[in-house]
Amino acid sequence: MDFYPDPPGTRTEDATQFVSHLGGSSANICVAISQHGGRTALVTRVSDDSIGRFCLNQLAHYKIDAEFVRNEGGEARNSLAIVESRVEDHQSVIYRNGAADFEMTFDDVDAIDFSNYSALITTGTVFAAEPSRSAAFHGFDKAKAAGIPIIFDVDYRPYSWPSAQVASDVYSRAAAMCDVVIGNDDEFGFMVGDKAQGLNKARELAETGTSIVVYKMGENGAVTFYDSKEVATGIYKVEALKPTGAGDAFMGSFIAALLGDMDVEQAVLRGSAAAAIVVSKVGCAPAMPTTQQLEDFIASHTGPSAK
Repeated sequence: MDFYPDPPGTRTEDATQFVSHLGGSSANICVAISQHGGRTALVTRVSDDSIGRFCLNQLAHYKIDAEFVRNEGGEARNSLAIVESRVEDHQSVIYRNGAADFEMTFDDVDAIDFSNYSALITTGTVFAAEPSRSAAFHGFDKAKAAGIPIIFDVDYRPYSWPSAQVASDVYSRAAAMCDVVIGNDDEFGFMVGDKAQGLNKARELAETGTSIVVYKMGENGAVTFYDSKEVATGIYKVEALKPTGAGDAFMGSFIAALLGDMDVEQAVLRGSAAAAIVVSKVGCAPAMPTTQQLEDFIASHTGPSAK
């Protein structure tokens, strides 16, 4: 669940009212794909309380299949993010104490027939604790057995991990199993313990079996490795309202474009356009563009081209 101080520009400590939206990277990616007509199912756990039911209602609103979303009772709670709609001195506060999604189990994943799906997408947070870490790796094994691609957004959140070393080891193991890996320069650098070596890490993954690797560099664009190519692209420049949500928007529109039989370079540019749209609006899930909105944006904005 995301809370945004209202109106936009308000500092959290000065707020007297907030607006609420669905949150969480995996849910946001589902929304982004759904907005392009894709069908998605979310595998996770939510707290067995009114906040968990809020999230389930939001999933239904965005037409996301919640068949594999389980309720978790006891002291488990849904995560809460308080995110400001402003760029200067931006503050985000994340509550992850006793997170319900970390309670996803091996059995939750084992109940899924992966042959019914065209891809498995996960973000890095799922690997930060047990039992969800083992459950996610089981999902990777089942996806490989079913012959569907595994798509991984590194999405490193230090506050979720017991140590940087554990995170580095687990991320390296996960990335080596994936067909598509997307991350920023900090995250690839983190996997090798040196940001300056992050681009080489991305290149190494592409050379050792990962079909597509996208190395994002914020305002400096991205470098994409695929089919022995190394393609640099820029970004769509907009007046940003907030710095959050860009990665989820990029992933969702990038994957939707690939599923729509667009080539990799087109998909990267569409992901970049979606990211630009989302950072210019309040919220993440409600800001994800439809295909028509994305087309209109690209038509009306001077954008980057593949170099």
